[in-house]
Amino acid sequence: MADPTDPVPPGVTPGMTPDMTYGDAPLHTRMTQFAPHAQALGMTLVSVEKGRGVMTTPWREDLVGDPETGVIASGVVTALLDHTCGLAINSAGEAPIPIATLDLRIDYMRPARPRAGLTCEAHAYRMTRSIGFVRAEAWDEDRGDPVATAQAAFMLNTRS
Repeated sequence: MADPTDPVPPGVTPGMTPDMTYGDAPLHTRMTQFAPHAQALGMTLVSVEKGRGVMTTPWREDLVGDPETGVIASGVVTALLDHTCGLAINSAGEAPIPIATLDLRIDYMRPARPRAGLTCEAHAYRMTRSIGFVRAEAWDEDRGDPVATAQAAFMLNTRS
């Protein structure tokens, strides 16, 4: 089992830094502290680079979907995937812009392991003038054994 105090989750390449800004705050602050759902779910930005982002959410008893199994709820997985995809989109351009999820398709491969937090990495693989396309995967202990994968499209609000 992964050490929860390890700052780099299993399967993540260390060395990327969250140094982009969005308005008057660093992007990592916007993505974790200014988004109420991210704050409520305990999301943490691990790393960001151009067009890529990694975030985690811890296992907590209040995030469990079924108390008998101790498995994190699927809605938490969905929120983590969507939010990390948004991070990848916002890091793909010269500066973050307002975005909206147009489409989010998730394939749930298996339930997360009991009492395990999640890590998600997303990659914005294509950006047009008005839409960004992203792929992501979420895992608990082994990146090679994903809990879920996602493909998403985001509307880019380039008018400010």
